[in-house]
Amino acid sequence: MNNLDYCDRFIHSPTGSYFLFGPRGTGKSTWVSRDCKGAQHIDLLEPDVCRTYLAHPEHLSAIIEGTPVGATLVIDEVQRVPELLTVVHQYMEKRKDLRFVLTGSCARKLKRVGVDLLAGRAVVSVAHPFMALELGAGFDMGKALRMGMLPLVWGSADPEKTLAAYVMLYVREEVMAEGLLRDVGAFSRFLEAISFSHAGLLNLSEISRECEVSRKTVEGYVSVLEDMLLGYRLPVFSRRAKRQMIKQSKFYYMDCGVFRSVRPKGPLDSPEEMNGGALEGLVFQHLRAWIDYSGGEDKLHFWRTKSGVEVDFVVYGPETFCAIEVKNSDKVHHTDLSGLRAFRQDYPESQAFLLYRGKDIVRLEDIWCLPCELFLRRLKPLRPLSEVTSPPPGLGIN
Repeated sequence: MNNLDYCDRFIHSPTGSYFLFGPRGTGKSTWVSRDCKGAQHIDLLEPDVCRTYLAHPEHLSAIIEGTPVGATLVIDEVQRVPELLTVVHQYMEKRKDLRFVLTGSCARKLKRVGVDLLAGRAVVSVAHPFMALELGAGFDMGKALRMGMLPLVWGSADPEKTLAAYVMLYVREEVMAEGLLRDVGAFSRFLEAISFSHAGLLNLSEISRECEVSRKTVEGYVSVLEDMLLGYRLPVFSRRAKRQMIKQSKFYYMDCGVFRSVRPKGPLDSPEEMNGGALEGLVFQHLRAWIDYSGGEDKLHFWRTKSGVEVDFVVYGPETFCAIEVKNSDKVHHTDLSGLRAFRQDYPESQAFLLYRGKDIVRLEDIWCLPCELFLRRLKPLRPLSEVTSPPPGLGIN
């Protein structure tokens, strides 16, 4: 048993039935085993179990009929046999005394059969890679930037080997086993090619040339990547825009360690470029987790004008309007604030701050510049960003 298996997580645990979605390796099964002790468990990752329910999904009815009153039934990786959701839907109406807990790491098959997550009868929760605060004193910024924050990797005896195998596990178990694509080789090349867009603008035409497939095929590949919860497109913030904005999205792998594992390396690839992408990706995945674990009302964007003025992240919601710039440097200069200055000119009601690799908290032009590690350690779901980003002067990392 790994000592990380019982660290405090921010995953939401509803009292009733719920879906728990998240990429493979984010600890969904571990979480459910803790949250649902004594539950009846159907693990569709087991080949024999999966084959049984693929051939006879109605067998689940007999299992449910024999389940005691007030019990919990867990179905792991339900997307492998999406037909089971029809049975679950029926029994949510028929057996309201039961609690159904379903996990999944790929939404594509569920969409294909027209499932709407049980028409709102089950709450949807999300599992993310670790947040720094979940690891507490065990969080190591250097390790996080090298290995990412997946629980599967972080707690492994050989994290480098586990990380190297992670994406291939996805290709084999999700793409091949699920029959999502015909040409797995082209998709594998795509996974490498799109890594050059990580933390950058998503150029589908350039990726299609690199992979020697059509742009339409690449668009399909990106959708598959999103359905597998491996990558995300970040939209541009254009609400009440006062300047001409670009229309392209940015792209991020869901974990900075996964980005590093698939990114080809060579003499033309500078360490600064790789480290900058990893740092920005680490902030991205923390912000996504903070939003989902806080209830999901805030939305994450970036901001970029057609003239090239950019802010890495914009968090916008009912109580939040914050612009965030990330710099992979141990010093900050007034020139680093150009994007934030422009954003504040257009949106004076917003907050703006900069994250960097140094140790000191400084204030330039009324903008807080915070150590990135401090920000990640203090970021906690349901805690307003204003409390995280405006610490009193002199506060250090602890």
